[in-house]
Amino acid sequence: QVQLVESGGGLVQAGGSLRLSCAASGRTFSNYAVGWFRQAPGKEREFVAAINWSGGSTYYADSVKGRFTISRDNAKNTVYLQMNSLKPEDTAAYYCAANKYRTVVSQNPAANFGSWGQGTQVTVSS
Repeated sequence: QVQLVESGGGLVQAGGSLRLSCAASGRTFSNYAVGWFRQAPGKEREFVAAINWSGGSTYYADSVKGRFTISRDNAKNTVYLQMNSLKPEDTAAYYCAANKYRTVVSQNPAANFGSWGQGTQVTVSS
């Protein structure tokens, strides 16, 4: 079993930046891919980004490509989401999740995620 704790959310103006962190414990960190998802009020949870076990492959939703960067430090059991050029539509609760496997399915990078963190709120003001 893996436990995930997100941090780094907050209130930022449009055009600003935030870096989210996801600290993991339990299951061996390098044995699974990690993803970030978000959910805005009244909307379904959506995939944001994912990274394979080694950090060698990353995947992004079209809505964040070029603005967000996912990375991981296996020595620190932590995954990061650097968010730049934030927009009001990025406002949501952000969750990290552990994949069942070391690599995500490239055709469907949102698949096979199981353990979830409690989330961290990101609010972007216009």
